[in-house]
Amino acid sequence: MEINKIKWFGIGFLILILLTPLGLLAPGTAFGEWSSTELKEMLNYVPVGIEKGEALWNALFKDYTMPGLSEGFFQLSVGYIVSAFIGSVVIFLVVLILVKYVIKKGSEDEPT
Repeated sequence: MEINKIKWFGIGFLILILLTPLGLLAPGTAFGEWSSTELKEMLNYVPVGIEKGEALWNALFKDYTMPGLSEGFFQLSVGYIVSAFIGSVVIFLVVLILVKYVIKKGSEDEPT
């Protein structure tokens, strides 16, 4: 991939990260981001896997907020942007590691 395409991809990705706080303008919660309590209220039922899985995971930034920045649109926006950036970097690194492993593994399997 040529450098110009990578640069524009990166710029587009940063714009998307900066737009993540737009979700704060929508009423209610995001689809699928319900706690077991919210599911119980909506459905009168909570799947067993969700109840068990909820206890296994604690989010780094619960509800996309950061300590001391949880009041007002602009303070909440910082949490959304930081969460999006960290999540994107983690996903990028995992994919990079997997690609390097698959490429290395693929080159080892090729007959010479």
